[in-house]
Amino acid sequence: MNLTLKRRQTAKATPDAMTLAEHLAELRRRVVVSAVAFVVMATVAFVAYNPILAFLKHPYCQAAPAHCGFYVTGPLDGLSLRVHISAYGGLFLASPVMLWQLWRFITPGLKPNEKRYAVPFVVSSILLFALGCVVAFVIFPHALGFLDHIGGPSLHQIIDPTKYLSLIVLLMAIFGITFELPVLLVSLELAGVLSPRKLSSWRRWAIIVVVVVAGVITPSSDPFSMLALAIPLYLFYELSIVIGKLLGR
Repeated sequence: MNLTLKRRQTAKATPDAMTLAEHLAELRRRVVVSAVAFVVMATVAFVAYNPILAFLKHPYCQAAPAHCGFYVTGPLDGLSLRVHISAYGGLFLASPVMLWQLWRFITPGLKPNEKRYAVPFVVSSILLFALGCVVAFVIFPHALGFLDHIGGPSLHQIIDPTKYLSLIVLLMAIFGITFELPVLLVSLELAGVLSPRKLSSWRRWAIIVVVVVAGVITPSSDPFSMLALAIPLYLFYELSIVIGKLLGR
C-alpha cells in the first residue's frame, strides 16, 4: 500500500487577517532591526571619526584656508563632538536599512496598483533627499565666507566644532527635506487634492512663498543658501505641474 504524505502549507497571514498583537509584534521586530543597524553603524562612525571629521571640515577649509582649524574650550568638548559625529554618521549609514524595514512594514497593506506607484515615489524621495544634501554641502563654503566677512575685518572667528557640525548637518537636513516638494505635490495630484491647472494658477503666489520660506528656514541666513534653496524649489514646483499633466493623460 502506497502512502502519500501531504505537506502542510501554512498560509502567511494577510494584513487584513492579522490581529493588533501581530501588527505590534511585526512593528517591534522592524524597530529592533533598525535600532541594531543604527548601533552598528554608529560604532563604525565612532571608529572612523577622523576621516568623517576631515570630510565635514572640508567646506570650512575651502572658506578659510589660512586658519583651517577647530578650537574647543572644555575638556569634554572632544568627546561630545565624537559622540555627535557617531550619532549623525550612524543615522546616515543605517538609513538604507531603516527605510527598507519601513518599506517592508508598509507594503503588505498596499494594493498592487499602489505598490506600482510606491516604488518610484520611494526611489525619487531618496534621490531628491540625497541631492538636497549634496547641494547644501557644495554651497556651504560660500555661506561660511559670507558669514565670516559680514561682521567686518575686526572680528576673528574661533569656530566651535560642535556648533559647526550642528549647522552643516541642519543645513543638509533642511535642503534634503525641502527637496521632497515634487514628491509631495505629485502625491496630492494623484490623490485628486490638487490639479496641474490649480498649481499653474498659483504660480505667482508660489514664487513669493518659496522665497519667503527659503529665507526663513535657511539656518545660515546667507543669500547663497537662500538662492540655492529657492531656485530648485520653484523649478520643482514647475516640474510637478508637468508630471501631473503627464500622469493625468
